[in-house]
Amino acid sequence: MIRVENLTKLFGTKRAVDGISFSVERGEVLGFLGPNGAGKSTTMRMITGFIPPTDGKVKVGGFDMVENPIPAKRLIGYLPENAPAYTDMTVSGFLGFAAEIRGLRGEAKKKAIHRAVEMCFLENVLHQSVETLSKGYRHRTCFAQSIIHDPDVLVLDEPTDGLDPNQKHEVRGLIKRMGEKKAIIFSTHILEEVDAACSRAIIIDRGKIVANGTPQELRKKSEWAGAVTLRVKGVAGAAVSSKLYQVPLVNRVTVVEEKDGRVTVSVFPKPSEAGANGEFARAVGEAAHGWHIEQLQIEEGRLDEVFRSITMPDTAQEVKK
Repeated sequence: MIRVENLTKLFGTKRAVDGISFSVERGEVLGFLGPNGAGKSTTMRMITGFIPPTDGKVKVGGFDMVENPIPAKRLIGYLPENAPAYTDMTVSGFLGFAAEIRGLRGEAKKKAIHRAVEMCFLENVLHQSVETLSKGYRHRTCFAQSIIHDPDVLVLDEPTDGLDPNQKHEVRGLIKRMGEKKAIIFSTHILEEVDAACSRAIIIDRGKIVANGTPQELRKKSEWAGAVTLRVKGVAGAAVSSKLYQVPLVNRVTVVEEKDGRVTVSVFPKPSEAGANGEFARAVGEAAHGWHIEQLQIEEGRLDEVFRSITMPDTAQEVKK
């Protein structure tokens, strides 16, 4: 439904987006991650036809966004960053306006507004002007306009920005449900949203794609993938570390906490062993044989660590030291 080929955008001498390529199929929710200034919003603006690319192509539903923009844009629902809206309109009036722009009239318009209001929980503010809304309700109103015409493609720039925890949970659930039948791409800074709503994620940094995979695949790039957290009673931390370093599969042992006669350590596998969770955990358990083990837990890998190591490699190395 979305196909991006060698997409590039220059602003003067600054290369905001640098030759990126990816696709999003129907039934897929793609999380678009990256630090501030990485090129996320610029990419989304080119996908929706809001700004033209310097080079490369965007196709939506098979239509080229530059050569055939009208049928391409008909397929898209777009929530820009900062949730822009006409503040002097009521919520009802704004959604009615958005529905008419999308070609909806009469009974179809009424049904579309009712569906969007219900999905975005706007019943309590339907007759308030947009300028009187809280940031959360304003964002929900703009989200509602993006789905008013039940589009096949959704492009959402920071869709949970300004929402409280309960509202974020609702929106993530809504995105995940809609993603079963639509092609959705949304940008976020919140890594937990990747787990909550995404079937796949892309990390972009300095205009280039630096990682692309399912949340599980990205976790495997983490130093924590396959690591073991071990807590034992009645053994000194130095003795625990010394014994575990004798295990051939162990790369590093870090003492996390030592108090009240208990020591907790994180045991990291060598990179070649990271995927062999069971074998590594068994080796650690065998090395700890005879100790009073209170906890032995295999780590899945941490997305935040992967994000930092990819987008800030020097800082990540300092953290590891």
